Amino acid sequence: MTNYLTAHFPGIGGLIKEDIDDFFVEELPLYEPCGNGEHLYLTVEKRGLTTFALMQHLASELGIRERDMGYAGLKDARATTRQTISLPGVKLEQIESLQIDKVSILNAAYHRNKLRPGHLAGNRFRIRVRQVQPDSTGRTRDMLHVMEELGVPNFFGQQRYGSLGNSHLIGHALLSKDYTKAISLIMGDPQKIQEPRWREGATRFHQGDLTGALEILPPRMRDERRLLHGLQEGLSAEQAVLRLPQKLLRLYLSAYQSHLFDKVVSMRLGSLETLWQGDLAYKHDNGACFLVQDPEAEQERANRLEISPSGPLYGFKMTPAQGQAGLLESALLDREHLSLDSFRLGGGLNMEGERRPLRIPLRDSQVEADGEDLLISFILPKGAYATSVLREIMKTDTEETG
Repeated sequence: MTNYLTAHFPGIGGLIKEDIDDFFVEELPLYEPCGNGEHLYLTVEKRGLTTFALMQHLASELGIRERDMGYAGLKDARATTRQTISLPGVKLEQIESLQIDKVSILNAAYHRNKLRPGHLAGNRFRIRVRQVQPDSTGRTRDMLHVMEELGVPNFFGQQRYGSLGNSHLIGHALLSKDYTKAISLIMGDPQKIQEPRWREGATRFHQGDLTGALEILPPRMRDERRLLHGLQEGLSAEQAVLRLPQKLLRLYLSAYQSHLFDKVVSMRLGSLETLWQGDLAYKHDNGACFLVQDPEAEQERANRLEISPSGPLYGFKMTPAQGQAGLLESALLDREHLSLDSFRLGGGLNMEGERRPLRIPLRDSQVEADGEDLLISFILPKGAYATSVLREIMKTDTEETG
């Protein structure tokens, strides 16, 4: 992507996540624990740990099952993060002696229900951008002001597409039922692989040497090895692929949904705040959508960022837009040689689809210089990525996970 909402401002360049403390994320709770119940809500600050790694540590220390624990949002490892985890049947006194490396307990309180994904109001970010261009503070402040007025383009970005940037292509191959291509993409293009053993394994696979590929692939690459074992056993490409974990296959399909959504955002970037007749407008206060029949009558609410045009996360149950917006959405799917019913794959892989706002509100943005670095802070609603903000400011086309 090379187009920007703030295209008339030069980017500041720079680097992010050079140090774990450069990227700070704090969950903003949707509600406070009521003080009684069987679930202990534990708010922690962790450094260099994913949410799932934290849960594994807690489960091991407290003797509970991971699947019974709850979380509101997933957090990256390359960051310092504050988030809440719910623990079933755990007593406060068990927490008092709990010690986990790189984890500090900030608060503990009881609540009646398990914490569920999405049970948060948003996230507060504080990010250090290192080695920015001279005189970047003013430009950054102006770009943040534009995004507070018009909203932030709601791109998923590269963090959704895997380490080789091709997860969405695997998803498209699955939808097209081209399982041979899916296997080739999963094994990876050797020219894009940094890790030597993986690169050599992929090279041998593409040369038709399944045994040689299995000999060299790292043991941790369980999914790739499972594919190769299936092919060795005489399974068809389809059988070998569908033997992979359902969670992984759905991740590929979700990446493809994200890729198509990003295309729609890009196509409407020049008038992201403008409602079209036939749009399905997204209400930012509750996530509901409604059909825009009179754009002029609704535009004032859009100007206040109460509502926004929505785009498609395509699926067989998704409600398509109408009018001009609907034509754009259907034309994109036609070019991919797919229909909404293509997302009805069966076998636990059905993708229902949903609507997602094309832009997101930005609040409480601040910027200050710190030597050659900039410190940027802001609040985004749940489901939004800080990289969408940084992409506009830095304009380096570098998408870091966040």
